[in-house]
Amino acid sequence: MENVIILAILIIIIGLAVFYIYKEKKSGKKCIGCPNSCKSCEGACHCNDK
Repeated sequence: MENVIILAILIIIIGLAVFYIYKEKKSGKKCIGCPNSCKSCEGACHCNDK
């Protein structure tokens, strides 16, 4: 019984993550990992640049 509960929780978490990524990509966001306060990005992600 506890295996079913754990599996259901994992499916919900993965489903919510996929939905979030889909929603962000559909809204036109190019880099989901960038913070919203990143003013210097100008549409491109520079978070990983060093």
